[in-house]
Amino acid sequence: MDVKDGPSGRRSAKGTARGTYAVGDERRARILDAAVEHFAQWGYHATSLARIAKDVGITQGGLLHHFRTKEALLVSVLEASDERDIEQFFGEDHASVADWIQGLLALTELNSRRPARTRLFNALAGEAGDPDHPAHDFFTRRYRTLVADVAQSLRHGVDSGELRPGTDCESEAQQLLAVMDGLQLQWVLAPQAMDMPQRLHAYLDRLYRTLSVNGAGIPLRRPE
Repeated sequence: MDVKDGPSGRRSAKGTARGTYAVGDERRARILDAAVEHFAQWGYHATSLARIAKDVGITQGGLLHHFRTKEALLVSVLEASDERDIEQFFGEDHASVADWIQGLLALTELNSRRPARTRLFNALAGEAGDPDHPAHDFFTRRYRTLVADVAQSLRHGVDSGELRPGTDCESEAQQLLAVMDGLQLQWVLAPQAMDMPQRLHAYLDRLYRTLSVNGAGIPLRRPE
């Protein structure tokens, strides 16, 4: 008897439900992956749900079963991507600011290997300057949270004696994020013209040498 069968040898309703949910989760993931490509290439307003559904191999009605509106799909794409990155690179406490910076560099390395997602965030961040854009609230909230989180990481460094007393952590956080976004935008426009992770490392190395008590730098670790 199959382990998913009931006493009568029939597949249990619970097992069938799990299979149905797995199929639904897999289809939802495929929709999100296709949406990243479409939103990155066309922007929000020019993206067609019908074209996304066609790429996934389902009807538009099937897509709307998972995401009721194009706005809901867009926000889900952005939230899911951010959640995965936070869990992968910042899900655990870092021992030091230097260690935390290595997480930023690893994330930038990953972004350089997934151009569609990187183009998506750049394109939508620009569009979201319009208060009526469906991603406006997401990006407003995202940058507010990022500035607060980066500043808090720097404050831990000050409190532990790793960074210099009197460091303006909020200002440094805002400037760090501006540099990251600026480098990313330049890379999206001309990826062959620059090594984005190397450029960010050069900046963060100079910043850390300035802010750290011992003047140490940050080693550059590249994946093999």
